[in-house]
Amino acid sequence: MTGLLEGKRLLVTGVITDASIAFHVARVAQEQGAKVVLTGFGRLSLVERIAKRLPEEAPVIELDVQNQEHLDTLADRVREHVDGLDGVVHAIGYAPPSCLGEPFMDAPWEDVSKAVEISAYSYKSLVKAVLPLLTRGSSVVGLDFDARQAWPAYNWMGPAKAAFEAVNRYMARDLGQDGIRVNLISAGPVKTMAAKSIPGFVELEKMWGEKAPLGWDVENAHEPVAKSVCGLLSDWFPATTGSMVFVDGGVHFLGL
Repeated sequence: MTGLLEGKRLLVTGVITDASIAFHVARVAQEQGAKVVLTGFGRLSLVERIAKRLPEEAPVIELDVQNQEHLDTLADRVREHVDGLDGVVHAIGYAPPSCLGEPFMDAPWEDVSKAVEISAYSYKSLVKAVLPLLTRGSSVVGLDFDARQAWPAYNWMGPAKAAFEAVNRYMARDLGQDGIRVNLISAGPVKTMAAKSIPGFVELEKMWGEKAPLGWDVENAHEPVAKSVCGLLSDWFPATTGSMVFVDGGVHFLGL
């Protein structure tokens, strides 16, 4: 049986551990026939070890989205492993501690600007860097957390994600003429290393499991999120762009 992503060449960012949503996206993509290239930041040797836990070990490229040289050379470094890209997954986000859990009004611009650059502006930076590798029919997918709500303790990551959602719409507008789709998956809370850095996450995950009409298990939410990302990366959404697909058990429509 042919996989959903048979023959697709994908770049997946944001793998830190095998609990990362990005890791499970890469795993499901490989299971569906894709060739995957990963990017890593910081502890590259750790990402390389994690890459060996995939069904097929994936090459790892270093990428710091604040490093212009990394961005300028990214396409050439990806070409060392694949001759083009059919899909890109943006799973990059960061906010300094002052932006999470601290009083919202106290975070300095220096920290807020870093959160916005890494969590939102990097979406454009990444896609622009690999644009020479993308062709008509390519798909870009970003991992989001619903920024329409003011979540407890999420603080400045909320505005950063709101910017991320706006970048998604504008990129979809500009890249549509090239036949490139740009969409977001807005996932419910998932137990990852990034989630552990968010104060109040335990209360949020408890509420989510209780309120989601379909239920929500933060321990096992990686799979439905990864499958949904792979769906958008496939050819089965040929006329969908600039959209945000909710994979959260249904919490987004309850008006909590």
